[in-house]
Amino acid sequence: MSMARVIARWVDDSKESPLAVDVAIEDLRIVGPSLAFGCIDWDGARRPFVLDEAGQIDFACGPDRFWRTDLRETLMKVGETFRIFWGQGDEGFYRIVKIAVPGSKA
Repeated sequence: MSMARVIARWVDDSKESPLAVDVAIEDLRIVGPSLAFGCIDWDGARRPFVLDEAGQIDFACGPDRFWRTDLRETLMKVGETFRIFWGQGDEGFYRIVKIAVPGSKA
């Protein structure tokens, strides 16, 4: 098992809303029931979040406090896509563009 920072971009516009989340990976899968921490640039602001084992994204405050994702079911490799469900039937596709060691500058 190793820790990784997964960087993903919105498929519809790769310059908008980049996402980063730190996860434990084993055999190209996110492992363990522990919470994962991440951040997304959304509407011009960085929004930190917690990702639980069920795929719920919790921003802790605001009107759009909870989102969902199928990231935990996605293979952790560059080029793979996953969905984020923003609520009210709206969803977006994200593509993994980088997997790095958390804290590295590479």
